[in-house]
Amino acid sequence: MIEQDEPPLRARESPLVLLVGHCAPDSTMLRSAVQRAIPGARIERINDARSLESAHGGAALLLINRVLDGDFTESSGIDMIERLVAQSQGGPPALVLVSDRPDAQHRVQAVGALPGFGKAGLHSGETLRRIESACARWPIAKSRPQPRPA
Repeated sequence: MIEQDEPPLRARESPLVLLVGHCAPDSTMLRSAVQRAIPGARIERINDARSLESAHGGAALLLINRVLDGDFTESSGIDMIERLVAQSQGGPPALVLVSDRPDAQHRVQAVGALPGFGKAGLHSGETLRRIESACARWPIAKSRPQPRPA
């Protein structure tokens, strides 16, 4: 039996992944990687603050560019992640920085982002595992704690 606060089965099987602040060529490469990691995932390219605000609540994963391409409040994906973490109260979606810079990865992980990856390693097995792992957390009910294994 599905609990009332869970989304319908079809929605749970098709996580929404948002590609935030990426140029068209990078979005194409990211889309390919996400499709390989999560066949059937719904993927949307987001390049402005208004689209992000309307879509991010239903997303399983945000793949956020370190240097944002588009019309956002922040110019840095790091700053965006810090803001989103502060606003989220620990609930979904999962946040991942797309950057090859270790210092940037460390900074966002320190505030609650999941381990990210860079474009240089986009098609590696580790990157695909990270995408899959981030989406496996979805959906997480914000209002109830997850049961611990017995």
